[in-house]
Amino acid sequence: MELKLACADYTFPLLTHDQALKLVALLGFRYVDIGLFEERSHLQPAHVLPHLAASARELSQKVSDCGLEFAGFFYQAATFQSMAANHPDAREHQQGREFFLRMLEFTLRCNASHLTGLPGLEWEGVPYETSLQRSAEELAWRAEQARQSGTTFSVEAHVGSIVPTPQKALQLATMTPGLTLTLDYTHFASQGFPDDDAEPLLRHAAHFHARGARKSRLQAPFKENVIDYPRIVRTMKQIDYPGFIVIEYVWQDWEHNNEVDNISETVMMRDLIEKSFNS
Repeated sequence: MELKLACADYTFPLLTHDQALKLVALLGFRYVDIGLFEERSHLQPAHVLPHLAASARELSQKVSDCGLEFAGFFYQAATFQSMAANHPDAREHQQGREFFLRMLEFTLRCNASHLTGLPGLEWEGVPYETSLQRSAEELAWRAEQARQSGTTFSVEAHVGSIVPTPQKALQLATMTPGLTLTLDYTHFASQGFPDDDAEPLLRHAAHFHARGARKSRLQAPFKENVIDYPRIVRTMKQIDYPGFIVIEYVWQDWEHNNEVDNISETVMMRDLIEKSFNS
C-alpha cells in the first residue's frame, strides 16, 4: 500500500478558495479533495456547469500552481433530497442522473480519478427495501459509467442516508455491482457503533475520510476521538488499500461541525496517520 494522504479544500470555508488551496499545500499535503456542494462550498456545481471545460482548466491550473494534485471530487446537490439517487419522482431521478454525468465529465476534464456522491435516502410512504433497491440499481449504473471512463465512483454512507449504519452500508455495497465506498467511520462512531462494526467496509472502500469523532458528535476534538486510526491504517496495509486517505474536517452548523480548530486538528490527524503508516 502506498500512503496517499490528502486534505479537503472545504475544511477551510472562511478563506478564499485560493487561500484554502495554498493552506493545504503549506500543511504539507500533496493531494487535495475538492468539494462541489451546491450553496455551501468554495466551488459549486452552479459555478462550473455553464462552462465545464473552462472551469476545469481554471481549477486545474490553480491546483497545479499550488504544487498540488487532485485526490478526487465530492459532489452534492443543494439538499440531500434534491435529485437523490433513489428519488421516487421520475423527473428528479433523471435530473440526478444528468447531474452525475456532468460531475463525472468535470472530474475527467480535471484528469482526476475519483468521484464521490451520496447513496440516497429513505422516503416516506416507500418501503425501505424498495428505496434500497432503487439506490442499488442507480448506483450500479453510475459506477459502470465511471468505470468505462477510467475513473472510480464511490458513495459515502452517512447519517440521514438510506444506509446510516455499517450493516446497511455493507448490504448496499454487496448488492451493487461495481460500487465502492468513500468510507467515513465518523458517521458510525457518532451513533455509538464501534470500529469492529465498520471494519468489514474497508474492503469495499476506494476513498477514506478521517477526522475525530465520538458518540453524539460527528466531529470532535482529537483528544475526544474514539476511532482507532492506527488500527485502521494497519488493516489498510494488510488488505493493500488502493485509495486516498483524506483528512476531512468541516466547518458548518450541521451536526455541531463548527466546534473544533480545523487547522490544529488537521495537523494532528495528518501526523497520526503518517506515524501509523510508518510504524
